[in-house]
Amino acid sequence: MDFPFYIFGIHPHLLFEALAYFIGFRVYLYTRNKDKIPVDTALWVVVGAVLGAAIGSKLLYWFEDPFKTIENWNRIIYLMEGKTIVGGLLGGLIGVETAKKLIGWKRSTGDDFVLPLTVGMMIGRMGCFFTGLDDHTYGVETTWITGVDFGDGINRHPTQLYEIVFLGILLLVLYKLKRNSTGWEGLLFQLFMLGYLGFRLMIDFIKPTPHPFWGLNNIQIASLLGIAYYIWLISKKQSEKRRGFHA
Repeated sequence: MDFPFYIFGIHPHLLFEALAYFIGFRVYLYTRNKDKIPVDTALWVVVGAVLGAAIGSKLLYWFEDPFKTIENWNRIIYLMEGKTIVGGLLGGLIGVETAKKLIGWKRSTGDDFVLPLTVGMMIGRMGCFFTGLDDHTYGVETTWITGVDFGDGINRHPTQLYEIVFLGILLLVLYKLKRNSTGWEGLLFQLFMLGYLGFRLMIDFIKPTPHPFWGLNNIQIASLLGIAYYIWLISKKQSEKRRGFHA
């Protein structure tokens, strides 16, 4: 296979990214809890998520190589290229919470995003894989049977495919937990974020990106902060639930 692998003459990154947004949005509209969230509220939440994700994914990307970003601060092409899923997720979270505050909505909306996010991310990672070296999402050199030559004669970890498999397993586990438990609103999304951020913390050790922050890269630092936040949030919710039970 040659990389990038064009499909019907369309660049794979462009094709799969467009499919990820389109299908992910359609899945959200179809599966969201219509009894819990009115249509107008759901659309404002989506707007907040999209804007927050766009800003977050770009900001975190600039911290991949901060010195290079400083050197190219006045180059629009450099500033506009590249983005990160972790930055998009954390930025989207901030965007959603901001939108909810602006419209006065206080109930959790995160659980409705788990399925569309997972589907969209899996589709998007297919585009990353078929793009090959140009996408910079591959892993380091490996002798594993899973190694893929993206065109430079070196077998590398196909970390994009690892992520697709992990997301599929995570989704199955979360929905099994959902059927067998009576958790609070938002728990599914919180566990999704914990699982994915934990995965990114580990998988980025086998990616050939700069690790300028005490042996960690920008994604891993953001993942650690996100993990700490969700551990705190889940612990807080558990304490509130126990107090309510005893009361």
